[in-house]
Amino acid sequence: MKKTGDNAAMKAAPSVCARWLDSAIRRIEADYQRSADTHLIPLPLPQFAAHGIDLYLKDESTHPTGSLKHRLARSLFLYALCNGWVGEGTTIVEASSGSTAVSEAYFARLLGLPFIAVMPRSTSPEKIAQIGFYGGRCHFVDHAAQVYAEARALAGREGGHYMDQFTYAERATDWRGNNNIAESMFQQMARERHPVPAWIVVGAGTGGTSATIGRYLRYRCHDTRVCVADPEGSVFAAYHASGDATLTAPGSRIEGIGRPRVEPSFIPSLVDRMIEVPNTDSVAAMHALSTLLGRKVGPSTGTNFIGMLALAAEMRAQGRQGSILSLLCDAGERYLPTYHDPDWVARNFGDCSAAAQRVQDALAA
Repeated sequence: MKKTGDNAAMKAAPSVCARWLDSAIRRIEADYQRSADTHLIPLPLPQFAAHGIDLYLKDESTHPTGSLKHRLARSLFLYALCNGWVGEGTTIVEASSGSTAVSEAYFARLLGLPFIAVMPRSTSPEKIAQIGFYGGRCHFVDHAAQVYAEARALAGREGGHYMDQFTYAERATDWRGNNNIAESMFQQMARERHPVPAWIVVGAGTGGTSATIGRYLRYRCHDTRVCVADPEGSVFAAYHASGDATLTAPGSRIEGIGRPRVEPSFIPSLVDRMIEVPNTDSVAAMHALSTLLGRKVGPSTGTNFIGMLALAAEMRAQGRQGSILSLLCDAGERYLPTYHDPDWVARNFGDCSAAAQRVQDALAA
């Protein structure tokens, strides 16, 4: 597949292309300037606070496209534009389970570019509708493992550019700072009683977030460790333990995180700890956290919450104090007919009552 930077139009009229590129970058930067930073929410958990342990969630649901992936999409577009891979009229193609596609559709519309998302048929109807709202269209495959090859092939057929979040997520964002999520976290934590977190807990879909945060921590010499909460069915925990990049797994059933193959953007040396989370625990924690916050959150946030509770309990048992940060990845309204529907959960995950009791026990301890 040719990159857009090699096409005839860009060769024939470089000054026109340069003007369009300047305009595209300015539009993305102007959109960023119009957006406020996301909030850092302290969790009301006195059973941990009394022991000097504070928990926080950075609320990424307040981005214009409603999720953490808004940051990634912005970075991917700027990276592709500055590399000369995307020009005026380029069709953007992405392999995505939903949230990245929603955010990329937003930026494609901002630049007047066609957008196609290649995704599993099981993706939530709400995310599909949001992609359509931003002018994108969806191209479905039967299994998550098929999205990569089909996205690349589709971009070739369309003469477009495959954005490939799974390869470029770890390098498209400036990990040294420049308003990345890690820098924002530390600025917002500056006046808390434990301003340098003991742990930052994230999920991994591409691995880009853990890579950005891990590099930033080392660059700034912070004594903070990175934990990835990995859902059942994902390959990342096994890869982190073995170092075998050829491993595969069935694939995650927690939408947006976990992968059936080892992704190029997941850098295991930047992750200090993996916590494997059963699906029922992710769903139960999603519901418990929704009740705690008085608003619905998505299932990947439930996975993160399990990781936070495990680390907080461990710190308390060891007599250690400190703060734990994680992400509220997106709002639960996207999952009302699925993860927030008891009948759907029963059909897809079975009885979650034991998991719900485990979460309640962790919160009551």
